Amino acid sequence: MWNPEKELFTELYKYPEHLRHTLENLPSRSGVYIFYGDDKAFPLYIGKSVNIRSRVMSHFRNADEAKLLHMTRDIEYIETIGEVGALLLESDLIKNRRPLFNKRLRNTRKLCSIRLHGLTATVVFSNEVDFSHTDDLYGLFKTKMSALEKIRDIADQEKLCYGALGLEKLAKNRACFRFSLGKCAGVCCGKESPEAHQERLKNALSTLKVRNWPYPGRIAIVEEASGVTEYHVINHWFYLGTVKTLEDAKKFDIAVPHFDRDSYKILCKPLFETDSPKVILLD
Repeated sequence: MWNPEKELFTELYKYPEHLRHTLENLPSRSGVYIFYGDDKAFPLYIGKSVNIRSRVMSHFRNADEAKLLHMTRDIEYIETIGEVGALLLESDLIKNRRPLFNKRLRNTRKLCSIRLHGLTATVVFSNEVDFSHTDDLYGLFKTKMSALEKIRDIADQEKLCYGALGLEKLAKNRACFRFSLGKCAGVCCGKESPEAHQERLKNALSTLKVRNWPYPGRIAIVEEASGVTEYHVINHWFYLGTVKTLEDAKKFDIAVPHFDRDSYKILCKPLFETDSPKVILLD
């Protein structure tokens, strides 16, 4: 059977003989790799892996990446001690160098979150509220629209009141329209207590709760392997850089420009798990 995708891949892609030496000498270690086209000032793609060689070779077996491979003229890599360093470096490079084929991890300086105040769920912004230290924040969204859609989805699933949540105006002492449709449990007309309404809302949002920065200031996350050590310097979820000595780590004194959604997501897991990495307080 004719397969147009396979035919297109065959037309666009031939084994890159000019990359053979590079591919054969890629390390089987953690790190970041960078695909370049004709202009090395603008990368095509940046990725990370615990095994650079294996991950890069997998690109050359993927028909969906024919266009990327057709444009690639060179591949560089940066080794890291472990996975945390690779994740942080990949995120930082993508934000700063904006490669053509990366669709995620782009720099988003203004984020939204859902904040609870009484029964009301409001949308707040990271340039107005300190996301690193504010309680009762749920979810990190790129737009106000996506945050509001999340509130509506939860309200529909849990039969919460749009009026009580602040999504629509509610007439005094009257049930909302959704109550008559069986889509609201009735906090608007006394059929449900405010406490029960709030508890169901919080339970539904619990997995989205934004964790506060758990340290007084800057920290260094330590990764070690084969007698080599790296210190990843973090301040209020913002990645400042990686150095080889603790003395150099202490020199980082950069004001945090904004709340970094990607660093937050990368660091929550290792910092809050029982087998969390070694952390050194720098402040």
